[in-house]
Amino acid sequence: MNLLESVRLAVEALLANKLRSALTMLGIVIGVGAVIALVSFGQGVEQYITRQFQSLGANLLFVFSSTPPGGGPGDVKALTMADASALANPLLAPSVLRVSPQYDVFAVVAAGRNNSAMNVSGVTPVYQDVRGWYPQYGRFIEETDILTSARVAILGASTAADLFGPGIDPVGQTIRINTLPFRVVGLMEQRPSSGFADENDVVFVPISTAQTRLTRAPMRDGSYRVAFITVQAVSEGRMDTAADEISRILVERHGIQYRDQEDFTVLSQNDLLSVVGEITGLLTIFLAVIAGVSLLVGGIGIMNIMLVTVTERTREIGLRKAVGARYGDILLQFLIESVVLTVTGGLIGIGLGFLAATIGSALIPDLTLTVTVGAILLATTVSTVIGLFFGIYPASRAAALNPIDALRYE
Repeated sequence: MNLLESVRLAVEALLANKLRSALTMLGIVIGVGAVIALVSFGQGVEQYITRQFQSLGANLLFVFSSTPPGGGPGDVKALTMADASALANPLLAPSVLRVSPQYDVFAVVAAGRNNSAMNVSGVTPVYQDVRGWYPQYGRFIEETDILTSARVAILGASTAADLFGPGIDPVGQTIRINTLPFRVVGLMEQRPSSGFADENDVVFVPISTAQTRLTRAPMRDGSYRVAFITVQAVSEGRMDTAADEISRILVERHGIQYRDQEDFTVLSQNDLLSVVGEITGLLTIFLAVIAGVSLLVGGIGIMNIMLVTVTERTREIGLRKAVGARYGDILLQFLIESVVLTVTGGLIGIGLGFLAATIGSALIPDLTLTVTVGAILLATTVSTVIGLFFGIYPASRAAALNPIDALRYE
């Protein structure tokens, strides 16, 4: 009996008990569908985060305060405006193009009866060039605003809509930040938002205003601390050189003697993407393992049903052996039945995964869930292996039956 004939007989045997075959495949269907959906979700989240980081700007490095290994909070020297000025010195850091210090304050922003609790970002004029994000109406922060700690604000599109209503130009209006009046001088271009975060929900003020009027953040030497510093390198090829220059300048300014005493961290966009990629990769694997448990349960169910099938068809097996069927013929037939069950369940599961990814993409427009060829091949291979693994014992048990005992079986 050739392979095609074995497949035909296997399909006929399974169709003879449609409901039982369908219930047997259910575990495989759910397992494969869950693996496909979860893997596509993990990849979609990773792609979304990658796009978000790329939208921050080009050739960026981020400088944060950090605790040295083995040190405590008292060992950290905060980043200051003076640090930012040193990094912006072309004689000290020729690979650095722009430097943008930032200081955020959590505050209540209100206009009329509308108010919202949010982060108010204190920035400098260079911020718009570093981020490649400019006002749609009005202007951005200027040097005179920094020098005078002016009470001026630039709103993101979502913040303006929340405070003044959709479609209303807020330039020239007055808002209150922690009860202090601020004049709105600009409205930023709208950026793509998502269900996870809305970049347009933001208020910019001069960094000196945030440091002196909204809170007090002076250091003992009279300088002002900043939350972090964004540095733009002159080109992608000089990112590493710029990072070295930043480290050298801060090591000297903070009086650091050894590398393991560094109280700052310099990260590039690729570093951040690598960290995010590792996190989302582990999350995807974790979710896929959970879904894999369903495949294991489905495989055990298939082995159980195949054992029942062998018992029910004992006389058929004896009859076939009596007319010349060999050990390998019986083994192959039951193995094929097991594989047909799992592969059919796997194909249905792939369709279910496609459906889940399509629904997910529709519900979260900025999250593109795609089912890759690799995921399909993986699901098909896994379901085939499950069919072979859990079908081998029932098939070998059927093939080992003595034909005389099998014919006598009632």
